[in-house]
Amino acid sequence: MTAEAAKDGPDVHPEGIGALALGALGVVFGDIGTSPLYTIKTAVAWTGRAFTPEEALGMLSLIVWTLVIITSIKYVAVIMRADNDGEGGILALMSLLGVKHGRRPYIITMGMLGAALLFGDGAITPAISVLSALEGLKGAAPPVAPYVVPLSILVLIGLFCLQPQGTGRISKLFGPIMATWFVVIAVLGISSVVQHPQVLAALNPLVGLHYLFGHGLAGFLVLGAVFLCATGAEALYADMGHFGAQPIRLAWYGLVFPALLLCYAGQTGLLLDAPSDKDFDPFYALCPGALQLPLIGLATTATVIASQSIITGAYSMTRQAIQLGLLPRVRISQTSAQSYGQIYVGLVNWSLMALTLALTATFQSSDNLAAAFGVAVSLTMLLTSCLMFVAMREVWRWSLALSVAVAGLFIVVDSSFVAANFVKFFEGGWIPILVASFIYFLMTSWYEGYAALRAALERDTMPLSDFIRRFHEKARVSGTAVYLTSRTDVVPVALFHNLKHNKVVHDRIVLLNVVTEQVPRIEPEDRVRSADLPDDFHSLCVRYGFTEQPDIPFALSEEKGECPLHFNMMDTTFFVGRLSVTPRGHSRWWRIKMQVFKFLHRNALPVWEFFRIPVGRVVELGGQIEL
Repeated sequence: MTAEAAKDGPDVHPEGIGALALGALGVVFGDIGTSPLYTIKTAVAWTGRAFTPEEALGMLSLIVWTLVIITSIKYVAVIMRADNDGEGGILALMSLLGVKHGRRPYIITMGMLGAALLFGDGAITPAISVLSALEGLKGAAPPVAPYVVPLSILVLIGLFCLQPQGTGRISKLFGPIMATWFVVIAVLGISSVVQHPQVLAALNPLVGLHYLFGHGLAGFLVLGAVFLCATGAEALYADMGHFGAQPIRLAWYGLVFPALLLCYAGQTGLLLDAPSDKDFDPFYALCPGALQLPLIGLATTATVIASQSIITGAYSMTRQAIQLGLLPRVRISQTSAQSYGQIYVGLVNWSLMALTLALTATFQSSDNLAAAFGVAVSLTMLLTSCLMFVAMREVWRWSLALSVAVAGLFIVVDSSFVAANFVKFFEGGWIPILVASFIYFLMTSWYEGYAALRAALERDTMPLSDFIRRFHEKARVSGTAVYLTSRTDVVPVALFHNLKHNKVVHDRIVLLNVVTEQVPRIEPEDRVRSADLPDDFHSLCVRYGFTEQPDIPFALSEEKGECPLHFNMMDTTFFVGRLSVTPRGHSRWWRIKMQVFKFLHRNALPVWEFFRIPVGRVVELGGQIEL
């Protein structure tokens, strides 16, 4: 294995690994950590009958080895080595393979589709998690059972309405609360395992394979429910940039993985001697009746934390998609001065809230939502495995045989889960596919439309050197004019329009190009690059990583004393183009996509606001262009 393959993300100071591992418990493991609430319960509901001891042990064996193969080996041991300068997630992997190693449309397509599926997951996770936690009231407090769905809706409304305030003040509690959760479910599991030591037979993978291949359709259907135990594995990779690989591995192997195994084994032990029907809840059955209400409170808190992590992840993924040119600009607010990752995206928040509440009210239970949940995540995992094969060959330089063996195993396992989940397609699995298809359509429309717009602008301009030579004798007015442009070697359209309508050329003209690099972050000393051109023209390139939020005035002020370009904001005017798009073309499908791009372009956040340029220093110049 090469040195590149051994990278573990950002460097972690040894004394900080424990604290980072505790923090990771509250952010990274919320989704997978709350899956014991509904995984076995869903399997019981889907079969609609009691498990025989042989079937119960077979199901447990499938769960154990799913956690081993999918989470422990695929994600924690292998995929987390494929970091993009410390950042993880399918968009970071897409950027690494599809842009930095040569722009390849098929890799970009897989990345966009995987991101679209994760947006759908962001709506389903809060619904299924909170419902599964509060469904414990059906056994602990039967009179409250009819109000489980309304209570879930109230919890979810409160969760989404608190998002604009940020979670900076309470996020420090997330890690200790989740640590308590994992200790509690481990203790509950141990008490049942001691009473049912025969569940240890499930550690033999042959027990699971015998059940899977020896029970026909029933074994295949249970595979779809078994997959729910690994639905949060993608978050381990996506959140790697926040904590680093080492703390996540420490938390997983040291606490989370053992706690999950014990909890699943304990629940299975109850299935060995307890009648299982559609209303049987093996998780809450582990707990003595007197302690069930406190456990429900802890479970609800844990699912709210898990939901918070998913929502925050959707915000971060939106910012990455915007910076990578996959989505139009939207308003992004920083909710914490200390933590850069704590942001708020209003459009995403209220869209997720509407979809989550609709799913909760429509499906009414975690069992019904499980079908929709598995489809989205299993497809994303399959796409990640396909991208991993490319990483093994091109980044790590593994041999073809080794790459096929390792990635092939992951792809076969992921494909099996996809097939098992698609059996429930018409029972809710179509929902994340519909949501993902819509988001993917928006992404491709924006991506292709923006590329066509840039090509059209470059076609209709002229080389900057010719412009400077032609207007060398033009009278100047005092001040600095900054023109935002995608290229600094041609004349910006806004400069053409300003000269045409206002007959103005400023004393100093700066062509400002904001570039998103295919790395997560840019060091401050590498942020700004400048070049002097003839006749007091200057080119300025401000660089950002795809996880960073641009701030042009701050970037320019950083360069005082280091860059020959010094800016007095009171004497500087920023010129930006505001173009009206007219769709053209021979293909009806192209015109439809360009109409969508036109709508997105017209409603995108103004470029000056996205770049945080003071509104009083901005002049917008309109124009029209055909695509």
